Amino acid sequence: MAIIVHRIRLHDGVAPGRFERWVREVDYAACPDLPSVLAFGVQRVVDASAGAPGAEDPGYFEIIEVSSREEFERDMKSSRFQQLVVQFGQMAKVVDEVTGERIGDGYRAQRR
Repeated sequence: MAIIVHRIRLHDGVAPGRFERWVREVDYAACPDLPSVLAFGVQRVVDASAGAPGAEDPGYFEIIEVSSREEFERDMKSSRFQQLVVQFGQMAKVVDEVTGERIGDGYRAQRR
């Protein structure tokens, strides 16, 4: 399993509510159409004042867990993913990427 983390910055003039609504209604909804995606979430940076450029607006980061980089690259070529890229690009840009492999299974609490 591979983990991909993107730091995201909104374009000037894009309201955070617009981006967040798109994430909830469109981006998350597309995940079942991308077989390599095992988990996906976008987080709003709580303390954007930590020296980040453009700290006056909220920053975001997304964590994507995929079955493998190769399988995700195949999904990235799909028309569904390309639609997401176009829509995302109208609102934001990825300013940094970190990738890695989880050590062992990690920990995830079971919901009660």
